[in-house]
This record gives sequence, C-alpha cells and structure tokens, in this order.
Amino acid sequence: MSLNDKVALVTGAASGIGEQCARKLATDGAMVVIADLNLANAQRVAEDIVAAGGNAIAVAMDVTSEETVNAGVAETVSRLGGIDVLVSNAGIQIVNRIEDYAFADWKRMLAIHLDGAFLTTKAALKYMYASNKGGAVIYMGSVHSHEASQLKSAYVTAKHGLLGLARVVAKEGGPRGVRANVVCPGFVRTPLVDKQIPEQAKALGISEQAVVKDVMLKDTVNGEFTSVADVANTVAFLAGFESSALTGQSVVVSHGWFMQ
Repeated sequence: MSLNDKVALVTGAASGIGEQCARKLATDGAMVVIADLNLANAQRVAEDIVAAGGNAIAVAMDVTSEETVNAGVAETVSRLGGIDVLVSNAGIQIVNRIEDYAFADWKRMLAIHLDGAFLTTKAALKYMYASNKGGAVIYMGSVHSHEASQLKSAYVTAKHGLLGLARVVAKEGGPRGVRANVVCPGFVRTPLVDKQIPEQAKALGISEQAVVKDVMLKDTVNGEFTSVADVANTVAFLAGFESSALTGQSVVVSHGWFMQ
C-alpha cells in the first residue's frame, strides 16, 4: 500500500487534523498539497514537511468557492503532474440549539462541509479519470455521521451528508478505479474541540469538566479522546489501499463510542 510518488491534496491542512494527515501522507512517501484558506500557515506546514525530507507545496483554497477550488486543483496538477488522493477535511464548528441557530450559520456550516466536499471532489475526479490511474477520495466525517448530539444540527446534518456523497462517488468512480470512503473520528482534542467545551458548558448549564466526561467521552470504552495520529493513520491506510474491495465505507475511529 505504498504512497510513493502519489499526489495527495488535503484541504484544511494548515492546522489540526488536516495538518497531521498531510504530515503522515508525506512521511509515507506522498507528494502533499497543503490546501487552506490561510496561505501563510499552509506555506509554513509545507516548508516544515520539506525540511523534514518530504515533498509538499501550499495552495490557497476556499472550499466554498468553485473558482478557487478549480484553480487550486489545476495548480496541483500543473506543478506535480496529477492528483491521486483527495482528503476533504476542511471544516468548522458552530454549536447552538436549533431555535437559536442562525440561518446564516447553518448555511456557512453546510457550505464548508458539504459544498466544499462536492466542489473538491468534482474538480479532482476530472483529473483522476483522465489519468486512467484512478484514485482515492477520503472525506473527514465524524461519529456524528452516524449519531446525533445536542447543539449540533448543522454539523450532524453535514456529516451525515458526507456518507451519501461518498457512496455515490464509490458507485460512479468504481468502474474507473476511484475509491471513496469516510473517516469518522470521535472527539479529537484540537483547538476546534477545545473551543466547544466552554460553549457546550454554557448552553447545557453544566461544568466544563462535565462536558468532557459526561458528553464528549461518556460513550467511549476507556474515557479517552481520539488522537490526531489515530485519524492520520486511518487516512493514510485508506489512501494507500490498492483495491476497490474497500470503498463506499465509513471507518469509525472513536475508542468505541460508536460501533458499527
């Protein structure tokens, strides 16, 4: 399952889970594209990867803009010769009760998570098909692709939607060698999750410690957060899997929070 000389574009890769996925893919031999809205941070990550002996470039990308998505993917192909792996990871979190959830926030959440996944997939498939080599499309889902939690109507809706998109890509892309899967982490201790802890404590009227113990980690088998390394290793495994036996699937990485 070698990734040597494969070109892997990771969205939202200037920080958090996306950054660790990019670093792992580069360690495993891929030429990595750090695609992010924050170009300066993307360039920093790419430079770190190169300094460590890997191969990486940075491109600016707003995943909600078809123009910048198409331009970023075209730049990737122009500079690196193709695209073999797409990791659609870019995402944000906004928590609130449905009755207080601003419609603008709902639309922003779905635009980044779902529109972004669609636009990057559409752009990447064009080149995967043309190369006659196929490829791998990996979506960053969540346990919330299968479960629901309070305060997360838009997030849960978007993450459920990624399952449907992946299955359609698997059906359409299969005859042309393209696999599509969804990685579904539990809570990963990133700045995005750290930001949620006080927000959920306020909304639910409980302590921050209770949010961690009784909300985020309550249903895990060992009371532990999923690590960024857990997620990155799973992404690399799916990126390098060499047959279509594993496609259209969700792989849950959650310390047993959700069991399929």
